[in-house]
Amino acid sequence: SKANLLHTDNNMKITLFSEVSVGISANSILFVVHLCKLLHENKPKPIDLYIAFFSITQLMLLITMGLIAVDMFMPWGRWDSTTCQSLIYLHRLLRGLTFCATCLLNVLWTITLSPRSSCLTKFKHKSPHHISGAFLFFCVLYMSFSSHLLVSIIATFNSTSDNFLYVTQSCSILPVSYSRTSILSTMMTMREAFLIGLMALSSGYVVVLLWRHKKQARHLHSTSLSSKASPEQRATSTIMLLMGFFVVLYILDTVIFQARLKFKDVSTFFCVKIIISHSYATFSPFVFICNDKYMIKFVTSMCGRIVNV
Repeated sequence: SKANLLHTDNNMKITLFSEVSVGISANSILFVVHLCKLLHENKPKPIDLYIAFFSITQLMLLITMGLIAVDMFMPWGRWDSTTCQSLIYLHRLLRGLTFCATCLLNVLWTITLSPRSSCLTKFKHKSPHHISGAFLFFCVLYMSFSSHLLVSIIATFNSTSDNFLYVTQSCSILPVSYSRTSILSTMMTMREAFLIGLMALSSGYVVVLLWRHKKQARHLHSTSLSSKASPEQRATSTIMLLMGFFVVLYILDTVIFQARLKFKDVSTFFCVKIIISHSYATFSPFVFICNDKYMIKFVTSMCGRIVNV
């Protein structure tokens, strides 16, 4: 059975738990650093607030995935239907919120980096409130889109039916009608296409702004200036790295999901999909850490203290 295959697949087990462990550690560091910045600054920057929220969302996602992985690979006791529904619904909701938080963080960064002459200037002082409202809207939207899991997820104790879609050794998804599946798939595709399009537009806008800024700087300054990257350049590189990494992983996740359906839920595809779908939450904090001087100093000082101890 699929459960037995997963239970004996040590390579997948080690890879998944390693990914979750690394992601939890990285997001914890990212959250603590930005929380310290928020507490110590008199006028905290909105971007720090949203990065802290972004990291805590991904942290909760990976913790939830770790709990689900325990039932996949190391079942210490069978879950009941309530536990299955709660954890899987929470995991699906957090995945959606991570997607949403990535998009809104990208938009907020674009507004923050836009010059005074830009049409986005009027949103600079209003952006935190507007983006908070947009995020609450997406929260309600994702909760409604995932509500079907509360009735379609069940605990499978002794069932071996091929009609059930395997989730963990304790939980499965009941078969859903074709019409309902088509409606949910269409709505999710439209939602994700809108968010990816918004991220692409905001990232492209930032790249154009930076290119114009560089062009103007060449006329105003000599070529003997320091070659160090400016804060705007570091922010732009962070945006582009996150955007590119997200799109690549999203495409891979979609391809593997279709392969899983085509080959009738092969356990290998299932595990690979889980690993890829959580790679962004695991490795995106390192993009922030490597492109933020404050983060680098904080991590370096922490490593120094650990070595001294």
